[in-house]
Amino acid sequence: MSVDITGKVVQLGQRQTGQSAKGPWVKQELIIETEDQFPKKVCLICWGDKADEAAAFTNGERIKASINIESREYNGKWYTDVKPWRFEREGGANAAASKADTLPQSSFDEPMPDNEEGDLPF
Repeated sequence: MSVDITGKVVQLGQRQTGQSAKGPWVKQELIIETEDQFPKKVCLICWGDKADEAAAFTNGERIKASINIESREYNGKWYTDVKPWRFEREGGANAAASKADTLPQSSFDEPMPDNEEGDLPF
């Protein structure tokens, strides 16, 4: 099941790291509050590179997350995770693209330098 959820960041939860047979792993909790008539808090479980993206958000920031909801059974009990696979900041800017905003921008409005010979080179 894949859906989108929109809300504001209310807390950056616990970050966990570890080692498995497949290698190192990282898990980050990100708690958002929906902006429905009756707001609900939702804990997003972010794994791998999504954990680093989640850690970049600040409290009060509005985000949209595309999520998968998945349940699994362990020792007779059922556990449900809400796992984001894409983030967008308020205004539709992709979380990864927003980092590019800090890069210097070149201007195409600057005049071209004059050719010393006054002719085109071809």
